[in-house]
Formats: sequence, C-alpha cells, structure tokens
Amino acid sequence: MIEFLIGPSELPFMQRAFAVAAVIGLVCGVVGVYVVLRGMAFIGDAVAHSAFPGVALAYAFEGNLLLGGAAAGITTAVLIAFVSQNRRLKEDTVIGVFFAFAFGLGIVLVSTRDSWTTDLSSFLFGQVLAVSAADVWTVAAIGAVLVLFVLMIGKELVAVSLDREAARAAGLPVFRLDLALYVAVTTTIVMSLEAVGNILVLALLITPAAAERMLTERLWAMTLLASLIGCVGSVAGLYVSYTYDLAAGGSVVVVLTGLFVLTWCLAPRHGLIAKRLRRSDGATLVPAGR
Repeated sequence: MIEFLIGPSELPFMQRAFAVAAVIGLVCGVVGVYVVLRGMAFIGDAVAHSAFPGVALAYAFEGNLLLGGAAAGITTAVLIAFVSQNRRLKEDTVIGVFFAFAFGLGIVLVSTRDSWTTDLSSFLFGQVLAVSAADVWTVAAIGAVLVLFVLMIGKELVAVSLDREAARAAGLPVFRLDLALYVAVTTTIVMSLEAVGNILVLALLITPAAAERMLTERLWAMTLLASLIGCVGSVAGLYVSYTYDLAAGGSVVVVLTGLFVLTWCLAPRHGLIAKRLRRSDGATLVPAGR
C-alpha cells in the first residue's frame, strides 16, 4: 500500500499530472455547483464541442490549440447567452442549435486535413501525463482567478438559477450574470481539456457537483464538497491509471462516477438506502388491516 501511494509521486511527470488534476478537479467542482443548480449540464457538453472548430482552425494555421479552443468556446457561449434572452426559446434549445453547428463546423474543418496528429487527438482524449511545469502554473493561476470570480458572484448566480423573473425584478443584471457563468464554464472546460480531453470533460464538470447534491442543501457545503470530490477523484483516477496502465482521462471519469454512485446509494438523507429504510419504517407504523 505504501509503495502504491508513494511510488507514482516520486516520478516528475506524475507529480505534474497530480498537481494539474487536483487543481482542475477543484475548479470544476466549484463551477459545476452552479451549472447543476441551474440545470444546464448540457452547456458543458455544448461548450466543449464548440471549442472543436477553434482547435481545428488553430491546428490548420499552426497556432495554439488551447487558445483557438478558448476563442471558439467563448464566442459560442456569448451567442448562447444573447439568444437565450428571448424567452420564446428554452435555454437547452438554444444550446442545442449552437452545439450542433459548432461541432459540424469542426468536422468540416478537420475534413480538409489529410491526417490526424498527436496534438489534435490529445485535445479529444486528453494527455495529462505530458503536461509541463509551465502548464501546471498556468492552470493554477487561471483556476485561482476562476474560483474567486465565481465565489464573488455566487449568491447572484443562485438567485438567477432559482427564479429568473424574481431576480430581474430585484434589479439583478440577469443577462450579465448569464454571460459571466457561460464564460466561467467555457474557461473551466478549456482549462480542463489537457487533463481529460474534449470528449470526457463534461464528467469532470458535472459529476462532482451531482455527487455533492445528494449530500447537502447549503451552498457553502455544496461548494466545499464538490471541490473535494473533484480533487480527490481526479488524483485517485490517476493512481488507478498508473497502477493498471489505463487511459488517464477515462480512469479519472470512472473513479468520479464511482464516487457519485456511492453518494447516490449511501447519502444519509437523499440516498437510495436511506429512502428505502424510511419507507420500510413508515410501513411498519401502519396498523395491520389499515
């Protein structure tokens, strides 16, 4: 057990991977709380895929893939926030329109290239074991700014999530808050692409927040638990990946999903077992024949 815990941490590339995974797990947990409260899990998938055409363009012109993805993702997020203000269209409908368009555009752009390369495939599937020391510091700096930004406007984001019209009547800038959340989600996703890739990034954003939703109703506790689950699950996934020689991004997602299943079953108030016990206790209190 000691060798299992200490062995990977003695390798420089694993040290960098653990650091990046821990930071990304923490940040995704914090931002994911507001995504889950808003009921907009689909936005994560949409933004992740909308970054695809930006990456394809950056690849075609030999530019920075993450910057290209960030530009495309933020552009899409701004468009979604703007079009969603028309209440004739539901938010998930608007997200679906831009999601399909962006991913289709990405496929068209990729089809103009003769072959795939390691750089582009790493965007899709992640390459956390290949991050550099500069990547670690970049992710840490961006992550710190994101967490501070989201926590500063957290109460306003919750107000808009619970009742948009009441928030607007109270004088809250609903459109700007929508835009702020979309940009925060986009930045978080682009920051996480190095770890788990475009395909699996949604799990890192949603699963820790979904797990904590089973455990508490308090906002501060949600934020703390989601960040803890995201951080611990990401690091544990890397341990599993290293030990059994598995894909790092996929291992992280599998471990996080396992933690979610545990909370779904064992949560003291809202878990499956607790609910069945309450039902069985209630049934025993009903007199026979009633």
